[in-house]
Amino acid sequence: MRFIMLTALIDMVTIGLIIPVLPVLVGTFTDNLADQAFWYGAVMFAFAVANFFGSPVLGALSDRYGRRPILLIGFCGLACSLFVTALATKLWMLIAVRVVSGALMANISVANAYTADITAPEDRARRFGQLGAMLGLGFILGPAAGGLLGGIDIRLPFFVAGGLALLNLAYGYFVLPESLPPERRRAVSLRSANPVASLIKLGELKNTGGLVAVIALGGLAQFTMYTVWVLYNSFRFDWGPQENGWSLFASGLASVLAQGLLLKRVLLHFGAQRLAVIGLASSTVCFLLWGLATEGWMMYALIGANLLGVMATPAIQSMISNAADARTQGQTMGAVASLNSLASVVAPMIAAPLLAMVSHLPKDDWRIGAPFFFCAALQLAATLISLRYFRAIPTPARSS
Repeated sequence: MRFIMLTALIDMVTIGLIIPVLPVLVGTFTDNLADQAFWYGAVMFAFAVANFFGSPVLGALSDRYGRRPILLIGFCGLACSLFVTALATKLWMLIAVRVVSGALMANISVANAYTADITAPEDRARRFGQLGAMLGLGFILGPAAGGLLGGIDIRLPFFVAGGLALLNLAYGYFVLPESLPPERRRAVSLRSANPVASLIKLGELKNTGGLVAVIALGGLAQFTMYTVWVLYNSFRFDWGPQENGWSLFASGLASVLAQGLLLKRVLLHFGAQRLAVIGLASSTVCFLLWGLATEGWMMYALIGANLLGVMATPAIQSMISNAADARTQGQTMGAVASLNSLASVVAPMIAAPLLAMVSHLPKDDWRIGAPFFFCAALQLAATLISLRYFRAIPTPARSS
């Protein structure tokens, strides 16, 4: 577990470095705020479409050839895409490189499958929480460093992130062990690994059908937030790369605290099902209040108040992972990633136009929070669906 946690940490630091500065880099190729929001949405959309089709294929390949080689492919693709992004001189270059990067990036889903390979079913919620804590720690270190480096030069974080991706490639090649023994591997048909087939199989897993809708709605809310976070705070609070970097630092810190330190105790008290419902409800309120916030400090306060919301994801992931057998963990986690990728495809198409529509409003106009109100509505729907779903299935033993 220590090996894959370190791999996930370096990977998320790498990704986190560029989050505060990518919207600003897109802005260097545009003339106004509305165009910046639109083209940033296009860049996010390009990555998401490629990832939607690539994740289930790579996940299925990891069931056949092992987790380690697929992770190495992802690290290599990420490094190349970051260096090309740093050197981009045209907007189309940013979009093209995000397509390549998205097609090769299945690191998180493969890391989840790796975790499932080495963990007993009853411990998976806690282990997914540990992995999520590493991702959160990466969000502490990456965006804060990216904001500081972006204050020096807007392209510097991309070069540093590319170097870290190469470091992860070397670590994976020389140190990271394989988690999937040959006897648990299976032949794979790429025809069955397309995203539509993967999503159908995900929905057919025992006692997971309703969770597919919950993941889809929650994922769409999260990716809408990710799409607008930096630009929204820039529009409303005049935040720059450093301020946005520190806000993402706070978000990562909350994730580490919730998933790394508190999750085990909360699971013992509530159980995975109740935690999922309470967490979804907490996120609903958080999104609503983010949209109504009138001062920057309020965004930080709400991040700290939504710790239960952060814990909902590993609880739901554990239920899905437990429903899959040991030979299909890669395809199952790839399907979950594909579902999230589908949400990330749709999110920019909604979020960017929403933000562009309100970008001209005064900063104190409540309507400027429209993207977050949309997220709150999605989370409310996910909460109601989960309530109805869990009432219809048996309550499993609480995680330990």
